[in-house]
Amino acid sequence: MDNVTAAKKLIGLLDLTSLSNKDTSYSVAELCHRAQTPYGNTAAVCILSRFISTAKHELADSGIKIATVVNFPHGNADLSKVEKEIENALTAGADEIDAVFPYQDFLAGNLNLCADFLQLVGRTCLNKTTKIILETGELKLASRIREASLMALMSGANFIKTSTGKTKISATYEAANIMLETIHDGKYQSGFKASGGIKTTMDAKQYLLLAKSIMGNDWLTPQNFRIGASSLLDDLLQTIKQGY
Repeated sequence: MDNVTAAKKLIGLLDLTSLSNKDTSYSVAELCHRAQTPYGNTAAVCILSRFISTAKHELADSGIKIATVVNFPHGNADLSKVEKEIENALTAGADEIDAVFPYQDFLAGNLNLCADFLQLVGRTCLNKTTKIILETGELKLASRIREASLMALMSGANFIKTSTGKTKISATYEAANIMLETIHDGKYQSGFKASGGIKTTMDAKQYLLLAKSIMGNDWLTPQNFRIGASSLLDDLLQTIKQGY
């Protein structure tokens, strides 16, 4: 797959993201405008929940999904708070919920709490798309990444996602490979999202090719595969403009 072809495909698989405390309604409106490109729209915008109404207005009739984060960024698993965050986000108009897995509790062996968290997310989100952020850079070990992936997949999560982008280590090919193989080997009807530190067409293309090698070309749709990034879109557009 040449870079231009990859860039055009990746635009439609991108969750264009801005999760900064410096965000404003104006900056989120600009993000929504950027998400609508001459080469097609991004799959979603991922924003803080307080800007959902702004995004809903700016993206009307675009087909672009509105994603937001809960239990973000530290995954502290206050279940009542998480439930309220999800309810408020859905009431405001969110289409997709990216929920941070309580990875610190997972590492401490509090698996019942983790299971309760996953059940809560699934129950509260109803028919909305759920993406469970595993924070693989903090899980570190392949065995832990696989175990957390399995927990999320068995709970019915629509996607498993690598990272918040707020820790020292974000998305890696090694973690992505483990997560994709776990989906494939278990024949789960769930997707994969790589997020955190993916800035260039070549970076994103490697994840695309990895997913293709494990899951097949037909699997590479917005229903199954996403890249979460803030600055990647500019590089994708530049790659297309340059023609290589």
